[in-house]
Amino acid sequence: MSSPALGNEPQHTAAPASRTAPGRPPKTALGARIALVVLLVAELMDILDQSIVLTALPAIQSSTGADPAAVQWLTAGYSLMVAVGLITGGRLGDLHGRRRILLLGTVVFTVASLLCGVAAGPGVLIGARVLQGAGVALMIPQVLATLHVTFDGENRSKAFGLYGAVLSLASVLGPVLGGLLTEADLLGLSWRPIFLINVPVGLAVIVLGRRFIPESTAHKAGRLDLTGMLLSALAIVLILFPLTEGHAHHWPLWCFAMLAAGVLVLGVFLRHQRARQDSAPLVTLSLFRSKQFSGGLCAQLALGLLCGLFFMTWTLYLQRGLGMSPFHAAVAFVLLALGELAGATIAAKSAGRFGRRLPQAGALIALGSMAAYGFQIGVRQADLTLLAMTAPVVLIGFGLGMVGGPLADMSLAEVPHENAGSASGLFNTAMHLGIALGTALTALVFFAATNGSADGGLNRDAFTTVLWWVGGTLTLMWALMFCLPTRASGRAG
Repeated sequence: MSSPALGNEPQHTAAPASRTAPGRPPKTALGARIALVVLLVAELMDILDQSIVLTALPAIQSSTGADPAAVQWLTAGYSLMVAVGLITGGRLGDLHGRRRILLLGTVVFTVASLLCGVAAGPGVLIGARVLQGAGVALMIPQVLATLHVTFDGENRSKAFGLYGAVLSLASVLGPVLGGLLTEADLLGLSWRPIFLINVPVGLAVIVLGRRFIPESTAHKAGRLDLTGMLLSALAIVLILFPLTEGHAHHWPLWCFAMLAAGVLVLGVFLRHQRARQDSAPLVTLSLFRSKQFSGGLCAQLALGLLCGLFFMTWTLYLQRGLGMSPFHAAVAFVLLALGELAGATIAAKSAGRFGRRLPQAGALIALGSMAAYGFQIGVRQADLTLLAMTAPVVLIGFGLGMVGGPLADMSLAEVPHENAGSASGLFNTAMHLGIALGTALTALVFFAATNGSADGGLNRDAFTTVLWWVGGTLTLMWALMFCLPTRASGRAG
């Protein structure tokens, strides 16, 4: 089946009338293009809001009187809520309609963004950010799942290539956009436009999504596994919270106790899911029998770890190791984003013809560019300029841009449509867990060496060590992608 958004007419998985009220699938090329754009804009909002707040934190702290702990929870509370809700959000889409849950999540996210924009104190702002995270947890799994069940073969590969381009751009440009909007001080609102801008965009997604996105749901719908939902949420909180907070508290004993408890609860959750496999489980364990899905999931975890480890330490290296201003550091991120956009464009145009070879080539390009960048850092030391690092930085982005879309496409290709939401929730959870692991790893490979010092030499040496770890992660990700097919497969049944 193919789509007019990418060439032909789409097909949609209609739910039984008793379970959902299916939307009318787009009949024209324009309608399908609008549906695709709406899905990608929803993903763009989700990813941007994870990072757009970073460059606005000083202004937020100044105007609201937030203490350092409150500032930290503006990002940690959001990320934790997203991670906790992804698996449940994906399954809700399978059971009650992916378009319906996507629009519900967009409503929650839009209202929460308005609350963020008008918040007078840190308490309200943190609560609204947590509510934003809940909306995102409902939205994100529906984007991947809807792309998976709506497009097939070459057209699905093109759609996932565009998804990868949006993912790459949003994650890097978020801090840049946050800085620009805060610096512009539109209507004297300071940092508030970084949240208020979501309101008109969210309303557009709701209106256009209801009209153009086709509804889809699992054919054998059942009731939500509430026990599984609670166990999965508890396990994720017990694992991610100490990984997020451990470094700030110098890794006290309670961090390791929470991690151990999290692993224990995860075991209970898996045992509960095994007992419920015939009665609408939260996670369909048969998904993991597919080497393609399991390998892709592990590669996604490695990609998240790479992002969590590299981007934070790179920012510190640019500003402390090289003495760059925040503006020039933002320009470096833009260069990386341009490379990612080029790589993702290549992935979209290839339409899956090269199978796993394309994302593996991207991983090797990024690996080689990281090595060249590390060599530059060692030779030029404090004299390394933004112009001199342009080539390796753009190539790092180019390589990473070739990975995201094809990895998602091929990892989910064999997933039955009735489990698309559940699989998408797991896939996105792997990314968030990887980012948390990467962030925790910075304490061992970067902050342990610098001890929080602003000394340029210490920060340069620590970042060189980080590049060795990033190189190892890229090599592992490249190896895991051997689990993916040599050619993109067609539609899952």
